[in-house]
Amino acid sequence: MTALLSPTSNPGFVERRKQPLSNAVRVAMDLYFQDLNDGPPGNLYHMVIHEVERPLLEAVMRHAQGNQSQAAKILGINRATLRKKLAEHGLMKTT
Repeated sequence: MTALLSPTSNPGFVERRKQPLSNAVRVAMDLYFQDLNDGPPGNLYHMVIHEVERPLLEAVMRHAQGNQSQAAKILGINRATLRKKLAEHGLMKTT
């Protein structure tokens, strides 16, 4: 039964999981451009990445129960990069 729920055994699983995120980004971008009132957009790529990166890091760290090595593996980045991004977003835990 668990094999049926595994992303690797179910080719459509990952695509279906991406759709809500893609749709949310589309809606947010449409609202952003409407709010511009024909003004020029500025630094949009960096703004979107910054807005999305923090909740992504928070969710992955929560899923990995604070384990940075596991979180980095999930994200497909090295641990040093993860630590840098956590620090940039004020998400580093001090011990």
